Amino acid sequence: MVKKVFAIDTQPGVQRDGTVFDANCYNDGLWVRFQRGRPRKIGGYRAITQTATGYSRGIFVNSADGVNQVFNGFSSGLEVINVDSLGIGGGVNQFTFNGIVLTTGTLVGGSSYVNGTYTNVTLTGGTGAGAKATIVVSGNTVTTVTITAGGNGYVVGDTLSATAASIGGSGSGFSCKVATIDSGFSSNSLNLWQFDSLFDSQGSGNQLLLAHPGLNLAQIDQTTNTAVLAGPISGTVLEPLRDTNGTAPTGETISVAGGVVVLHPYVFVYGDNGLIKNSVAGDPYDWNGPDSNETNVSSTKIVKGLPVRGGSNAPSGLFWALDSLIRVSYTPTTITVASVPQTFYWRYDIITSQSSILSSQCVIEYDGIYYWVGVDRFLLYNGVVKELKNNFNQNYFFDNLNYAQSQKVWAQKVPRFGEIWWFFPSGDSEECNDCIIYNVREDCWYDAGEALGANRTAGYFSQVFHYPINAGATLSEQAILFSASIATTNASANITIAPNNQVANGQLVVSTSITSGAIVTVIAPTLASTTATGSSAAFTIVVNSATGILRNQAVTGTGIGAGAVVTVIAGTTITLSVANSGAVSGTLSFAGLTLTLSTTATATIIETATFNSQAGQIILWQHEIGTDQVVGTVSNAIESSFQTSDLGWVQGGPSQSSPVGDNYWLHLERIEPDFIQTGEMTFQVTGRAFAQSEDVTSAPYTFDPDTGKIDLREQRREIRLIFTSNVAGGNYQLGKVLLHANVGDVRP
Repeated sequence: MVKKVFAIDTQPGVQRDGTVFDANCYNDGLWVRFQRGRPRKIGGYRAITQTATGYSRGIFVNSADGVNQVFNGFSSGLEVINVDSLGIGGGVNQFTFNGIVLTTGTLVGGSSYVNGTYTNVTLTGGTGAGAKATIVVSGNTVTTVTITAGGNGYVVGDTLSATAASIGGSGSGFSCKVATIDSGFSSNSLNLWQFDSLFDSQGSGNQLLLAHPGLNLAQIDQTTNTAVLAGPISGTVLEPLRDTNGTAPTGETISVAGGVVVLHPYVFVYGDNGLIKNSVAGDPYDWNGPDSNETNVSSTKIVKGLPVRGGSNAPSGLFWALDSLIRVSYTPTTITVASVPQTFYWRYDIITSQSSILSSQCVIEYDGIYYWVGVDRFLLYNGVVKELKNNFNQNYFFDNLNYAQSQKVWAQKVPRFGEIWWFFPSGDSEECNDCIIYNVREDCWYDAGEALGANRTAGYFSQVFHYPINAGATLSEQAILFSASIATTNASANITIAPNNQVANGQLVVSTSITSGAIVTVIAPTLASTTATGSSAAFTIVVNSATGILRNQAVTGTGIGAGAVVTVIAGTTITLSVANSGAVSGTLSFAGLTLTLSTTATATIIETATFNSQAGQIILWQHEIGTDQVVGTVSNAIESSFQTSDLGWVQGGPSQSSPVGDNYWLHLERIEPDFIQTGEMTFQVTGRAFAQSEDVTSAPYTFDPDTGKIDLREQRREIRLIFTSNVAGGNYQLGKVLLHANVGDVRP
């Protein structure tokens, strides 16, 4: 048989289902995607922060004035990281949860009040508003305070009082401390967050962040209600969303088991027994106005809601129940009953009652079409509910999914490449460690091959911030980063340290005289300069002024010994850690850092402390940036590879789709690479004599962007090629690779 030249013409996608020999698509892939029918490496990822609190159970991004607010919900709280357009930001800021006063504690009764019992007294002070109480005055002093209205926005420890006019007209000195509140939030390992935002046009005039920490992580059908939380999106305080506005406010907290979504300008909440409930237009604090509503449209729990294009019936939304898909539309209709007109604002249509949904996090909209994972197939809605055909990896997904952790399956999209990603925990993994990808543009499927970049627990797709943000699935362990001398002051949260570029917010500081659990929260440089005198070989100097000089500052200047730091300050006499190298004269410089800790010191001392990384933290990554994994200044290569379909004569040759009857081995003699390529790559020849035989894989052949050809002598009856990039900065896009092949010299 005459030697022939073929081009690799394997079809796009990675086919995991079925046999290797039966696939016309690529057989295997690791961190590879498809564009124009050709494989190319998936982009790299860079750490935005290494000190986010994990595991992340929900991410939301809001962009305004060049700042991208990345909200990260976790089991015991919520935090925000503000980053610029490059993903560079200013640290992690924790939210506080204010709420309703339940009880008061420490009471200072005051004096000269008028005896009596006073009801519905407005309490003043504190961080919140609206609290009222019954106050009893006996012996001209306040003796009891009983909360009758909890208000909102308070924190434990707030000091409350009341005007003298409201409790008899005279007296002073009364105060009480808030002892307990209902913040609407409780730390729980089952917390799974849903987010949205709304402009409060009828009240505060703020853009509000709406957040719902539902106890849904383990079971999609759990029925416990939890509060929807709200607060200015520019702040770090949330409190329970309550029905406090309108003509007939109930004061009740808006609590549901499902979640929250905004169909502008309405807030919708949903939950058990098919509950769907909405606020008045533009007012998330009014749930009893004419256009608000509450109804049960299904016999099962509503687990997810998303806005949908409604045309003349806008706003509209889709709501997923466990067995149904419901469309809600704004369609004001007035009906007259017994001469009394009644206006009905909302229409509820059951699109299907024969559907399913695997996870409340697995739904995503792509160009007006909604995609999600059912309990045993993939589905879409484009006006009707249809099955999304998947002959590539449907079995791979459902056979390997850890069903006990199915609520952790979540959806992401990368519109730049036309992709929808579903992250899932496979095997016995309790966190997501792989993902399958549907390429809408190429109409094919592939997967991440359990690459490290698929170990993500939550994320948010690119919008104004043009990188997808995903949360890592590896919790940090406490480890010593460095040691340094520090100066502490009893009962103070501030410590001082010589200049040190290793110090960072979020580090755990451990030493004998610091309360356990101390975290660095603020880093401030401290500088001072003054004239000084001192003798050679002495450990002391006398400064003109000690203003601004702190213990543990580094001292430099004429005559100062190398590495000297301040150990004692007594008036204008300064004791140093090392002896002077010569006669001290002229102006000296004192430089260091003041660190504010989350806890206080227990002694005044200079000692050695260790600065540690915290345990239980995760990395927030920005994806699709560069080609490598980048953490700080450390960059690591990301391996990417793909394996062709069978190219042997018995399969029809490299460019044929079916056998042509040539029962020969294929002898591969030369390869002409054609890649858009950065860095070295390798390829290997693999294959077998028969479909069920073991593969025999060659050693790697290396080529670079300038390689014109690679000569080799490899033969297999059923032959495949494996291409790999695994160098720093490595990247590739496949072109048209030519193979020089002949008939092998081995009998079938």
